[in-house]
Amino acid sequence: MNLHAVRAIYAFEMARARRTMMQSILSPVISTSLYFVVFGAALGSRIHTIGSISYGAFIVPGLVMLSLLTQSISNASFGIYFPKFSGTIYELLSAPVSYVEIVLSYVGAAASKSIALGLIILATAGLFVPLRVEHPLWMLAFLVLTAITFSLVGFIIGIWADGFEKLQVVPLLIVTPLTFLGGSFYSINMLPPLWRTVALFDPVVYLISGFRWSFYGIADVNVGISLGMTVAFLAISLVIVAWIFKTGYRLKA
Repeated sequence: MNLHAVRAIYAFEMARARRTMMQSILSPVISTSLYFVVFGAALGSRIHTIGSISYGAFIVPGLVMLSLLTQSISNASFGIYFPKFSGTIYELLSAPVSYVEIVLSYVGAAASKSIALGLIILATAGLFVPLRVEHPLWMLAFLVLTAITFSLVGFIIGIWADGFEKLQVVPLLIVTPLTFLGGSFYSINMLPPLWRTVALFDPVVYLISGFRWSFYGIADVNVGISLGMTVAFLAISLVIVAWIFKTGYRLKA
């Protein structure tokens, strides 16, 4: 393992985040704060509690997941796409750095930024609503697994994309709608039986349900199933990344 190369790429990516602090940290935090203000005022006055949880506190895990998913994808996709755009990726591929080290450094940096952002949003949420975390270790586990998984997804998108506009296609047209429909702002148990069955085909439901369970001990889906689905997404992403480097897809053209 070339730890020097891993540290160098990781440090470079983290330095880029510091240079773009407004876009990387402040913008998502401000957006999340607006969600609290808008949804808390508009829906919180009508939906006082879900179960025994106040509506404002109930939506916190969903809002964290919304930011975590989109930022993980965005950070990782841009991180690997820019070397493709500038042509420096060929220097990276010809350097004495293995594919494992490349993925570890880029995905590790993207996941680190997303996890830090998730924790900052949680701290911000505590200013608006009273929070409790019944299972802190499980909360961190879901946070880390989700950040790594969707950073891998972002890495895949960055390899696939052949233009800056394509970097936004999956987050805007797929991930964000699935997050909104996945129980970010409501429990899927509130849906009619048919639509609840349809919602179970949304993979984000399992991520949000497991993450919310770690806070309040309530879940729309069994926590074991949520954890299993999260690990399954991670495994699928790893298989796709391995295939990309094995075949040279969009790398050797």
